[in-house]
Amino acid sequence: MKHYGLTLNLKDDSAIIEKYKAYHQDAWPEVLKALKAVGITKMNIYLLGRRLFMAMETVDGFDIERDFPRYLEENPKCKAWDELMRTFQEPVEDAQPDEWWARMETVFEL
Repeated sequence: MKHYGLTLNLKDDSAIIEKYKAYHQDAWPEVLKALKAVGITKMNIYLLGRRLFMAMETVDGFDIERDFPRYLEENPKCKAWDELMRTFQEPVEDAQPDEWWARMETVFEL
């Protein structure tokens, strides 16, 4: 199994942050099913202030560059979810130019 840590910011607006949290309390079933179908076995998203941290666990054969985007391409409902979530989000200042969720470096593992 593989592990990934990714980060981004929510827009600096308390109403937007609360709405984002509410959507994730009732995530669309098609999105959850599609994430599992591409090899994501566990995903947690944590919030501190407006900074999000996503911890993702995947099957061994998962390739983040290939498989993470697949769930968007294979299901229009997932693409709609992603487009909606992006209205609440913005990349962190340290993100690469082509990154939305910025990949974090693993510095310790127990």
